[in-house]
Formats: sequence, structure tokens, C-alpha cells
Amino acid sequence: MTRRLHLNAFLMNTGHHEASWRLPESDPYAHVELGHYVRLARIAERGTFDSLFLADGPQLWGNVAQRPAGALEPLTLLTALATATRHIGLIATASTSYNSPYNLARKFASLDIISGGRAGWNIVTTAGEEAARNFGLDAEPAHAERYARAAEFLDVALKLWDSWEDDAIVGDKASGVWGDDTKIHPPRHRGTYFSVEGALNVPRSPQGYPLLVQAGSSEDGKTFAARYAEAVFTAQQTLADAQAFYADLKSRTEAAGRNPEHIKVLPGIVPVIGSTEAEARAHEQVLEDHIVYAHGVDRLERLLQLEPGVLELDAELPADLPPEDVIEGAKSRYTLVVELARRDRLTVRQLIGRLGGGRGHLTFAGTPEQIADKIETWFTQGAADGFNIMPAVLPSGLETFVDQVVPLLRARGLLRDEYGPRHQTLRERYGLPRPANQYVTTPALASV
Repeated sequence: MTRRLHLNAFLMNTGHHEASWRLPESDPYAHVELGHYVRLARIAERGTFDSLFLADGPQLWGNVAQRPAGALEPLTLLTALATATRHIGLIATASTSYNSPYNLARKFASLDIISGGRAGWNIVTTAGEEAARNFGLDAEPAHAERYARAAEFLDVALKLWDSWEDDAIVGDKASGVWGDDTKIHPPRHRGTYFSVEGALNVPRSPQGYPLLVQAGSSEDGKTFAARYAEAVFTAQQTLADAQAFYADLKSRTEAAGRNPEHIKVLPGIVPVIGSTEAEARAHEQVLEDHIVYAHGVDRLERLLQLEPGVLELDAELPADLPPEDVIEGAKSRYTLVVELARRDRLTVRQLIGRLGGGRGHLTFAGTPEQIADKIETWFTQGAADGFNIMPAVLPSGLETFVDQVVPLLRARGLLRDEYGPRHQTLRERYGLPRPANQYVTTPALASV
């Protein structure tokens, strides 16, 4: 079988660049307008993307003065988008730290049924004291504890999604038997973090359970991904770093007893596209010129866990930053940002400019051909199974990518020309099997 590139559209209000909302074309209120997201979903579907993705967190992100803040609850929004699209997968972030397995399993099963098997869950453990305080905690739980809770959360969710066998519904009007009680399996789970007794109140969904996505690149995150994840959103700045991450994660997945082909690695890329390289650089400069650097300094000091006022715009990062092993928040993003600044000897001003478009993801300005070349190189040289496309400005950046880069990827035989079967599920698009029900010894629907 020909290996095909997987594309996911990471949608974020007016675009991933923090200054995108200040451009004349941008609508500062787009982040709460359903029509905006319907348009984006349909553009991505026109580009035959595998999926789209909505990030989320149970707290108000950052300073509302900086950029459009707040977001519609993603599972609610994706349910609306399921009725406005036909093929594209629908992935939402949801936290294992600030949810319960029963309610969240029910919501994702419902989305999978409503969408005809297109649901995906980006599993996060949620870093940050702001979120913790919204749920009655004085401080965020330790990094290792968040991942231990996440592992038990996933185990319970899997039991719940499997608590109905596929043929539990009989629907026999003549006999008056609607369902087969012997094919309902209450989890009766008693664990360290959760106690869940009964079966889910939603039947088993078209995919069995949603595509499982993970985005942490710390040691704990990679161990968790190797055990559970079917797609991984990651951030690397160089081909060599991406190749190392890719090889490491595939190896860990195999060591965990899973097929390494059943975990897809999708680095993020922020493409800034111009008809010439100079035009692309000019587009990038316009965005950088609209950055409010005071916001960037504040955000960077919080990420690096520094006291306010420590960073100087035209100096490099201090030599005595906190060591990674004491960071309890976003460990992998902390490491990436510090390594980027040290490797390229960036001043704080330059670092904020580099982070403004993708918060540590690869930002690349160039022609459609150069963008396609970059994607092809990483895909064919053991660095990626696909990409998380993160347009700097929306909707124009996504539209330009679909109209100008997608045809090049198709011409090179990397990307599908059309979706194919109408009722193909998201995990089928990712080349993944439908999971067997853990309570059934001879599953009839275990594979694609």
C-alpha cells in the first residue's frame, strides 16, 4: 500500500499568530462565531484533510488584552460541525485532570455516533495553577501524578466504551426484547483515582472508541503515548530533532507491545505562504510588526517560571534558568523554547518573534513549492507521518494552503485526491484498525 500523508487542520480563532487578529482582514469576534468554524471546516474538507482539531483548557488563557480570549466548548462546537461536514474527522482536547471518565466517555461516544465515526480525543493532563484553582485546588498536581491519573482515566474510559457489545441491541418487536442484557458489561472499577460502577448509557459507537490523540513530548508524555495514543501532535524545530522524536516514539510503542504503524506522528507547522520567498517573508514581517512585546515578555516569564521583570528584550535568556527537573508545568514546551533560544542565540525580542506564530512549532515562510518540499522531506526522511497544519492567519492561511500547496502534494502522490467511501471512519482514514471489544473473545468487527 502506498504510504499517504496525513493532514490535520489545527483551528485557532483568527489564526495561530498572536497578532493575526490585528490585521485588517481579521474579525476579532470570530472565535465565538459558528459560521467562522463552519467555513474553516469546509475549506479543510475541500483539501481532503484527515481531521480538524480544536485545542482547549479549563481556564481563561493569558491576558485578554493580548489576543481573542476564551473559546466555545469544543465538543459542543464539533457536534455542530458534524452536521455541516461529511468526511473530515473532528478532534477535541479534553483534560483527564479536570473531568470524570463517565461523563467524558459519554460525550465522545455521542459525538462519534452523531458524526458517523469521525470523533477524536486529544488527551491532555492540563498544566498550570490557573486551571487547578478553578477546580478547588491550591496548586497543580505534580507532573507524574497527572500522568498516573490520566492512565487510570483512559483505562476506565476504554472499559466504558466497551461496556456495550456491538450487537447488544436486538430490537425484536415480536418478542418484545429490545436489548441483550448478557452483552452489557459494567466496569465495576475501583482504583486510585476513580470508582466507576455501571455501564455507559450510550451504545458502542461506530469506531468502537474515538481516535486517541496525545500531545505531550516529555518522558512521561512519551511513555503515555506509547501505551495509548494513535496520533501524536508534537513540536520540533529541526529535521534532526523530529527524526529523533519519531524514532524514539515508534520504538517505545513497539516495546509497549503495539504495532508502531498504529501511532501516527504529526509535527506542527505554521506555513506563511507567498508567491515568492520575499513575499512570504514580507507577510511574516507584517505579523511580527503587530506583536505587542510586553505581552510576549509576560507570557515567556510565566513559561520559564521567572519573576516579573527578569527578562530584557534585547538580551539573551538568563544563564541561570530553573532546571527542567523542577518544572511541573509544560515540561516539553519549556525544553523546546530554551533549546531554541540557546541554539540560535536569540534575544528575548527575537525569541518572542519566533514564538509569535506557533508557540514553539516550526514556522516556515516560503512559496507553495518550498512548503511542499519541507513537508515532503520530513515525511519521506523518517520525521513525520503527516502534519498538524497551523495557519498563521485564518481563514486566508488555510485557504491558501488548500488552493496552492495541496495540489502540489497530490501531484507528488503524497496526498489523496478525494476521500473515497462516504462512511469511512476517522481511524480508517488514519489506517488504524477498529478496536476489539475487551469483553468479547471472538470479535466480529475488530479490524478494518
